[in-house]
Order: sequence, then C-alpha cells, then structure tokens
Amino acid sequence: MLYPENCLERLGFVEIRQLISKHCLSPMGQNMVQKMQVMNRFDQIDKFLRQTNEFKSILANQEPLQINTFFDIKSLVDKIRVEGTYLLEDEWFQVYTSLQTVFSVLRFFEERAEVYPTLEALFEHLPIEKTILRKIEMVIDPKGKIKPNASKELQEITSSISKTEQDVRKRMDAIYKQAIASNWVADGSLTIRDGRMCIPILAENKRKLKGFVHDESATGQTVYIEPEEVFTLNNKLRDLEFDKRREIIRILIALTDDLRPYSPLLLSYHGFLTKLDFVRAKALFALDIEAEMPGLIKEPVTRLINARHPLLTLSLAAEKKTVTPLNIQINAETRVVLVSGPNAGGKSVCMKTVGLLQIMLQTGLLIPVDANSEVGIFENIFADIGDDQSIESDLSTYSAHLTKMKYFVEHASPKTLVLIDEFGTGTDPQFGGPMAEAVLEVLNTKKVRGVITTHYSNLKLFAGNTDGLENASMLFDNAKMKPLYILEMGKPGSSYAFEIAQNIGLPKQVIELAKQKTGSNQNRIDTLLVDLEREKKTIYDTKVSLANQQNKAKNLLAENEKLNAFLEENKKVLIKEAKLEAQNIIKNANKLVENTIAKIKQKQADKLVTKELRQNLQQELVKNTIPKEKSKPVPVVVGGEIEVGDWVKFTDSETTGQVLEINRNELVLAIGDLRSNVKKNRVEKISNKQAKKVVQSNSFAGKMNDAVSSFRPELDLRGKRTEDALFEVEKYLDKAIMLGFPSIKLIHGKGDGILRKMIREYLKKYSQVNRMEDEHADRGGDGITYVYLN
Repeated sequence: MLYPENCLERLGFVEIRQLISKHCLSPMGQNMVQKMQVMNRFDQIDKFLRQTNEFKSILANQEPLQINTFFDIKSLVDKIRVEGTYLLEDEWFQVYTSLQTVFSVLRFFEERAEVYPTLEALFEHLPIEKTILRKIEMVIDPKGKIKPNASKELQEITSSISKTEQDVRKRMDAIYKQAIASNWVADGSLTIRDGRMCIPILAENKRKLKGFVHDESATGQTVYIEPEEVFTLNNKLRDLEFDKRREIIRILIALTDDLRPYSPLLLSYHGFLTKLDFVRAKALFALDIEAEMPGLIKEPVTRLINARHPLLTLSLAAEKKTVTPLNIQINAETRVVLVSGPNAGGKSVCMKTVGLLQIMLQTGLLIPVDANSEVGIFENIFADIGDDQSIESDLSTYSAHLTKMKYFVEHASPKTLVLIDEFGTGTDPQFGGPMAEAVLEVLNTKKVRGVITTHYSNLKLFAGNTDGLENASMLFDNAKMKPLYILEMGKPGSSYAFEIAQNIGLPKQVIELAKQKTGSNQNRIDTLLVDLEREKKTIYDTKVSLANQQNKAKNLLAENEKLNAFLEENKKVLIKEAKLEAQNIIKNANKLVENTIAKIKQKQADKLVTKELRQNLQQELVKNTIPKEKSKPVPVVVGGEIEVGDWVKFTDSETTGQVLEINRNELVLAIGDLRSNVKKNRVEKISNKQAKKVVQSNSFAGKMNDAVSSFRPELDLRGKRTEDALFEVEKYLDKAIMLGFPSIKLIHGKGDGILRKMIREYLKKYSQVNRMEDEHADRGGDGITYVYLN
C-alpha cells in the first residue's frame, strides 16, 4: 500500500516511468510501463528483476537479438475474428513483419537454451508456426504489395493490363507525333487528366483532332483531348483495373478466412512482443543509470551499498559530474534512521534515494547500487514529503503533516517503510518538537522501518537514547563551508546555522545576538556537534588517504611480483634457446673446421686453396656476429627558461611534448593527442627542430596521411571473376571505411548484369553502407555503382 496518493510523484517515480517509456518501440510497451505497480510478492518481484537483468546481459554482451520492427497486431486480430471481414495489403504486411520479429527472437533463445531461463519462460510452449508466414508470402511481396501471381486470374488480368497499356501508349505516341507534325500541340507533353492520358492541343485546333475533351488550361488556350482511337482502349483498361481490384479483394478475403483459425496464436505472439518490448525498455534504462540486481530477501530490511539517486545521476551525467554514493542499513536493530545536518547538505536526497530505490525494486526495476547490496520487501510505503497545504480542504502545512501522521500511526506495521522529510516543521518549534517526538515514539513501538530527516535537537537526543532508532548525519567541510553529501551513521549532525550565516555574510552583531537568544545549553550542544564533525572529517580524510596509499602499495607489489615472474620465465626460455643455438653453432663450426682441415690435407696445403678456405671460415664467423643496434634519435637537451610553445622531454624517459600553459610549478603539455599536467622538475627543455623530428618519426597521423593520399576512391573490377571481385571489394571497402571516405565508385561494367547484382547483394550486409546508386547515364550508367558510406 502506498500513502498518500501522490507518493510516487513526490519520490520521482513518475519521471522514471517517462524515461523508461522513451525506450519502448511500441504503444503496447509504453502502456505496460504506465501500468507498473508496486508488488509485495517475493516470487513476482524476483521474476521481473531476473527478466530485466537477463535482457540487460544480452544488451551488454551485444548479442545478435534484433527487436526493431513490430506492430500492434491485436487490433488486426480482433478485425480478423469477425466473419466476412478481411485485412488489407499493408495490414497483412504488418502481421508478416511482426511475426518475422517473433520467430527471430524465438530462434535466438532456442540457440541459447537455458542461458536466459527467466526470459525463456515468457514464450514457454509458444510454437513457431511458419505456415502463417508461408501463406502470407504466397500473396504479399517483400514490399507489402499483392504479388502479380497471387492467383491465376490476377496474373491473367495483370498481363492484360500490361498489354493494353502498351497498345494505348503506342497508339497515343503515333497520334501525338502526327499532331506535333501538324503543329496542333501546345507546349508540353502527354499528360493525365481524370485518370486518362491526354494530348495538350491549342484551343484553335481542338476540332482538328477527334476525341473527348477532359480539361482545359486556366487561360483557355490549351485543351486536353483524349483521342477517339484510344478511348475504347482506355475504357478496356479501366474495366481491367476494376477486375484487378475485385480479384485482389477476393484473394485477401480468402487469405483472411484461411488464417482466421490462427487468431488465438497470433494474440499469443502479440502478447509476447509486448512483454519483450517492456522488458527491453527496462533493461535499456538500467544501462542508462548503471543499475544492478541486488540480493532480494523476504524480510523488510535494506542494506544499500554505493546507492545513487537515478534521476540525479542522469542529471549530473549530462553536466559530466558524478553523484556521491550513499551507504545505509535498515534492519531489525536499526529500524529508523534519523538524519540531521546542514541545509542543502543532502538529507532529503538521502531519504528520497532510499524510498525511490525501494519502489523501483518492488516494481521489478534494477536499481543503481552495488550488486552486493540487499533489499527486502515492504507491504506499505508511507511518505510525508513536501508541503501539502490545501485551500480547498482548508488545511495548513502543519495540519497536512498531522493528517499524515494520524494515518501513519493508525496503519503502520513492522513491514512498513516510513519516509518523513523535515519531521515536525510547520508550527512553533516549542510544540512541534515534542509532538514529533511523541509520534516517533509510537511509530518505534510499532517497529516500523524508515528514514526521517530533522533539525530538532530533542529528536536527536531521543534517537540517541532509544533502541531501534539510529542517529545519522550528512558530513560538512568546516574549512570550506561546503557539504560533502556523505552519510555518517551513529552520530547526529549540526545544522551549522551560525556558520552558514557567517559564511553568507550576515552581520556579526546579528549572529552574536542570535547566539545569546538561543541559550547557552543549545549553543554548547551545537558547538560540541560542530567539533565532533570536524574531528570526524579529519579522521575520515586520514582513513581515505591511508587506504589509498595501502591500495597503491598493494598494486605496486602485485605488479612487481608479476614482472619478476615474467622476467624469470623469460630468462629460463632465453637461456634454453641460447644454449640450443650455441650447440648448433658449435656443431656446425666443428663440421666446418674438420672439412677445412681435410681439404687442406687433401690439397697438400696449397696456398690458394688455404686462402679460400680461410675466407669461408671468416664468412661463417660474420654470419653469427650480432649486429649493432641502430641508435634511436635522442632529443638534445638545451638550456634556458621553459616558455609556452617550447618542446620538452621527461627526465626519466624519451617522451616529448609541447608546452601549452605554465601554471607556477606545473606545465600543461600536449603529448600527441593527450593533454597532461606535469611538474616542471620532471622535464627538460629540448631543441624544437630535434623534437619535431622525433615526433614525426613515430607519427601515426603521418602514416595515415600517406595512406589517405595514396588511396583512390575508385575500383575497377571489369574482367574479374565474381569471387575475385568480391574479395577485392571487401579489402577496398574496409580500407575506405578505416580512412573515413564518404563514398567510393565501383566500376564493374554492364554485360549481363551478374557481377553488378552480386556486388550489390554483397554490399547490403555492411551496416556502414548507407545507399547505392547508378552513375549518370552519360558517364557509364548501371555499369558503375556509387556506394555512399555512413
């Protein structure tokens, strides 16, 4: 149960619905989004969460699941059910397109059986009835029009229409040429009037051509005449058109009658598409807000780790900012969390985050939290947020709050989540504080769960001394006078009223006077809270710094161990390879020496032979000599003060960069396409000329420029076999896409058109290809294909 009626609106769930609706492909999916309700059954919530999580996995893994086109076929099925009705061509095409999507999805899950079990349950026992597709394909072509051969009668009528049109055209052309030769024709060509082909004749010559006058120009100088000789042929043509229309209607009625028994199955397909669109939209929204599926438990408890408000996350992401995550726990021991702290410190956002995420989860949506979070199920969610004063109902702000408190006290239970913003406000604090404390005590005895924000000190004291209630505060940076938006459990927070007033610039006299009027006890409590916050902030910063240092040391140690292991392994491999190579060299050397000695003995130490054998030995020695490595160009360090525009290199590496800005002891360097802030003492000034040579020697842009300049956006495929041509097209298209060319020209010649057809069919599989068209008729026509790339 939700209370009050505007609870969803106040917590921001209405905006969540709108964002999910934008991801739907159909009105049916959008309708399901609008009907989302908060659920209380564990099995229902778990099923919806798993469906969304599995679909999110499909999207994240870029699985080939295509759900792009489908229509509302329920209204079409309702039309089919009525005897005597029939669907038109475009309506059958909508059914056909939707069924193609259904069968494609069903095949996808069949090929991945048991990988996505919860999604598979959506179409359990749903068959792939291809008979429906085949029957539609016999009548409707891929463009959604009736096939000319859908029936023998239609084929004959179509053939007759084509022949009659040719006869009309031939006779009309002959008469038109004769009229032109006689100078009867006005400016213009053959035209259509009242669905009839007519010749524009000058009004003064209209009696020279026998025929039927269908129209005249606005000036009356031109009349449009249908010649008498083609009048009969045109009448015949019109009769054939009527016959064709009647035959098409007969075919559509027959198709409708034939597929009417499949109406229940078509409705099942429609329901499956609607559910799939709904789950897909929820999964896409989950990716938008980086949502996860937390652990779902039956008890009314919550443990949120790194939780983020989804609407705030999207809003700040547009400004390239991030949300400070929230960590909060509500359980049997810590039932109600009382959040205090400064204004604009994030108290309300904390409370709304808990409420909104709970509602999202209980409607089957993934939530932006760490996957290790745990969220339970609440039977009731009560919220008192904002000002509900009403002139019509004669309710003041405080009266509206009290009305809600009355409902909370009467209907709350241990499975109720209570969310109250600025508890007790709207009346005299002297009375509002005790009233709020009394309500809180009654709610606590009912063991409700909840998050409450307040500034009242008596509530902080009450929470500190009462079991089941837990103080919490939003941290505040005393030095910078800025909120940190971090929730700290266990201690109340100060409102920092005087500190904020001082920071704004309120006169010191006013602040001192306010402190006197507040009372010494209250001032002492606030001072203690401020000091406590300051100490907590210092401890927190120290802990963060220490944790960062420990992580850094741990990472360095792990990296060092990996490097040592890698080097040790490589050392063993290199030594083994070196020993094997040395053994081979020694064996070869021994053979060479033995052969040399044998030949010297054989030739009896002939000087020429001995000299030649020594040269062979020297050549073998040179083969096994290790060549000296060419030294890489090293930037030459030059003296002088570093200025903007100078080139510098790092003292501990050969990396070079150009100085863009100088900020005291820091430089902003351009290192290739990167920008980096570097301390001055880490770099040395070098010669601009030398630096540019080093940069150009490793420039990827230079290599790309060479590739672009050598690339011709024209490929001649004439005379090639189909397989060879397609291979050339593939390599050429990949290069054109990589280099970013907007279009290319493929010259394949005309011939029988086979090569052109195969190339164009092949190019259709590329998503990067936007469209294809023929060259101008004067420059090659359909012998050349222009390919435009995305």
